Amino acid sequence: MLQTFTIKSNNFLSKDIKAFYSKHYTGMGYNGNPDYLNKLKNTYDYDSSFTMDAVIALKEVLLEDLPQIPNINSLAICVVPRAKAEDTYTPNQLLFKSTIQKVISMSNFYDGIKYIVRHTNTKTTHLPETTPNYNNDGDSPYPGITIETCTISSDVKGKDILLIDDVYTKGVNIDEDAIQALLNCGVNSIAFYAVAKA
Repeated sequence: MLQTFTIKSNNFLSKDIKAFYSKHYTGMGYNGNPDYLNKLKNTYDYDSSFTMDAVIALKEVLLEDLPQIPNINSLAICVVPRAKAEDTYTPNQLLFKSTIQKVISMSNFYDGIKYIVRHTNTKTTHLPETTPNYNNDGDSPYPGITIETCTISSDVKGKDILLIDDVYTKGVNIDEDAIQALLNCGVNSIAFYAVAKA
């Protein structure tokens, strides 16, 4: 069920932002947790049989939630990029983004999926430093990291944006920084949607 909250201004974000989410993120394996979001990250690049049910679950949530967001048909939908440069991921590791794009296409929403593309690795904030067989290089979040590590299309200027991420976690500031980057690039307005909120 779609719920609302406010992302509060802080040293990453200059103003409060209206936001939406569907599920509570309580931790992988906990009852009612949207574990499919972890599967979609697919850190170790398993084949599509591993992620197929997760894609279906995400699509169902998006098809239910997005039409409930006010003025959705006038919003350009874009996605917070993953932590590493986009060209370092395989298609099976970009299923969150590609599933959103499929839902955009099915629903005739405005496609802004390529508005933000990461070109420089940043720290993956949801993984511990000691994650085996994973090079977690790049900077941790700091104000301005999105502008410095991503290419943001000039097409965002003057647009009304819905920025989507998988999980919103207060205090990590990845989403706040991405929102601020879009504000700095001249969007007309911005709202935020996360499938889950921690």
